[in-house]
Amino acid sequence: MPQRNVSTLIALFTGYMQNGLQDEILDLFFQMQCEGIRPNSFTFATALASAAAQGELQKGRMVHGQLIKSGNESAVFVCNSLMNMYSKCRLINNSKLVFEGMEYRNSISWNSMMAGLVSNGSYREALKLYFQIRAEGIKPTQSSFVTAINICANLKNLVFARQLHGCVVKEGYGLDGNSLTALLVAYIKCVEMEEAFQLFNLMAETRNVVSFTALIGGYIQNGNNDKAAILFSEMRKDGFDPNDFTYSTILTAAPMISPYLIHCLLIKTRYECFPSVGTALLYAYTKVGNIHAASMVFEKIEEKDIVAWSAMLDSYAQAGDTEGSIKLFKAMAREGVVPNEFTLSSIINVCAGITAAVDQGRQFHAESIKFRQQDNICVSSALITMYAKKGSIENAYKVFQKQSARDLVSWNSMISGFAQHGYGKSALDIFRDMEARGLEMDDITFIGVIMACTHTGLVEEGKRYFNLMVKNHGICPTMEVYACMVDLYGRAGKLEEAMKLINGMPFEADAMVWRILLGVCRVHRNVELGEIAAENLMKLEPQDSAAYVLLSNIYAAAGEWEKKGRIRKLMDDRKVKKEAGLSWIQVKNKVHAFIASDTTHSLSDQIYRKLEEIKLKLKEKGYVPDTNFVLHDLEHEHKEALLAQHSERLAIAFGLISTPDGSPLQIVKNLRVCGDCHTVIKLVSEIEGRNIVVRDSNRFHHFKGGSCSCGDFW
Repeated sequence: MPQRNVSTLIALFTGYMQNGLQDEILDLFFQMQCEGIRPNSFTFATALASAAAQGELQKGRMVHGQLIKSGNESAVFVCNSLMNMYSKCRLINNSKLVFEGMEYRNSISWNSMMAGLVSNGSYREALKLYFQIRAEGIKPTQSSFVTAINICANLKNLVFARQLHGCVVKEGYGLDGNSLTALLVAYIKCVEMEEAFQLFNLMAETRNVVSFTALIGGYIQNGNNDKAAILFSEMRKDGFDPNDFTYSTILTAAPMISPYLIHCLLIKTRYECFPSVGTALLYAYTKVGNIHAASMVFEKIEEKDIVAWSAMLDSYAQAGDTEGSIKLFKAMAREGVVPNEFTLSSIINVCAGITAAVDQGRQFHAESIKFRQQDNICVSSALITMYAKKGSIENAYKVFQKQSARDLVSWNSMISGFAQHGYGKSALDIFRDMEARGLEMDDITFIGVIMACTHTGLVEEGKRYFNLMVKNHGICPTMEVYACMVDLYGRAGKLEEAMKLINGMPFEADAMVWRILLGVCRVHRNVELGEIAAENLMKLEPQDSAAYVLLSNIYAAAGEWEKKGRIRKLMDDRKVKKEAGLSWIQVKNKVHAFIASDTTHSLSDQIYRKLEEIKLKLKEKGYVPDTNFVLHDLEHEHKEALLAQHSERLAIAFGLISTPDGSPLQIVKNLRVCGDCHTVIKLVSEIEGRNIVVRDSNRFHHFKGGSCSCGDFW
């Protein structure tokens, strides 16, 4: 066009708006001024709407500046657009300043201000504005009612929602689809599913995909997956096509609702590649344990956002796949995706797993510092847990001390960490600090506290904290709490009290409780209670080898070889496999695993020579092998030889010959360390001048200078 004016630009703006080309409008607005065309009120309002749609705060402010210069800032519809732009850009105070500076306001002005307050989470302030509308005699519009109902939904104010329902009907909006859908959501959020369903039945003419999805989501949130599935089927029968939000919602009901069936629908409707739907499907497959399918879904998501990456990372974490998690994190970095706090906390949690190398968690701690997320509460809490589980309780405590804000997870992780590492006094000090601050506690807090008492032999203290939990904090003991109390009594040799507690529980004891009782019966060689515990454990978990092995060990310790033989035969008859004792150590980023009497390692000759050298030094210290821990009917010399070749001793011997003098060693064992090995490792820590950390199936042992952090309450 040889000549352009504001009218031609308005026509072009309108075309762009109708076709969703918002980004073109702002560029054209600034180009128009370069060409000397003065914008009018309509072009200002359109440019501000474009900035709001894109969240372009900087450009929106520039338009605001031009608006003031032009003298058009008093037009009501322009001010409405200006309020909307600031609200969408999360500057609600700027919106309020515009609103308060308006000489004249129409219903759109009030509704825009209310909607802006709601979208920025200022629900109570928005509610006050609604009451101000009524007080000033302004008649609410349908949009006013919808916004007010949304406020009730967010505040879960059922009484006012019902009042608004009456107002909606009275004002003639009783059949309006938007009003009814808003009321439906409000009833669902207030957990009034019967009222929501009745309202839904009245919406026969105005039902849409939004109302169906809202009710489906409500049923799922309230644990009624069956009704959600039925409603999803009815929706499709009635000719309503589910959208991406519907599919994302129904997938949260997995595994009750099969992700495989929903996946078929997604393939047909081509929603599989949507980021939100793909992520929901990925989570659904994770719930049913199909990580391979989750990975395939992840690969098909076309535009992977940080939520999708985090979801896949979490899937690997739940499967205990450390290698897969780390590979995925590296792939994410190559794609230039910046991890957020949830991504980092997920990968750090992965590094807390038993198969993760010791140094991997430290590397991701460095990553969190690099992205300035180390102080985020979910990241720092994950770091505390990771360091505690990887044997570095000192680093865990350093992170804890640096936290500017702490949640319950932080406190609980620190208490449990100190307890598992044998620092019961430190765990109780943390708990007392919580008490002094008047912080809320839960059953996990008291599990950590009772565990601390268990590992330090403070039976009376443990009983006192159990009673404190029930009487002062009103927390009902869970199965895990009772299991800790059984362990507390059992380790102290109070087996009768442990049995009395089990019999007095308000529910039937589960396998964990009987397994703990059986374990302490093994330590204290109580055949009678051991048989009761084993019998109950075998009923609950007939394929768990722990019941058979522990009872067999009890019989062996008591010299009842015939009964031991019967248990071994029962294991064979039932095809129960005994878990092999395994210990491993990481040296130079490589994990070396050992089983008892292992000769497969490339340095086996050197390892056994080191063991012989240690054996001589142990004798000089007056060590006498405790052959009671060899549960086979063998000659004394053979028993001593078996003890000397336990997997943890092989791992330690390898560590001693493979690392510099004086450097610490960290061993992981899948079973509990036997009493004789515990004695030997204490002496080795003194003889070799090494700090040795052993993580067994029960707890951490820090061996230093001939003593252990557990105080021999192993």
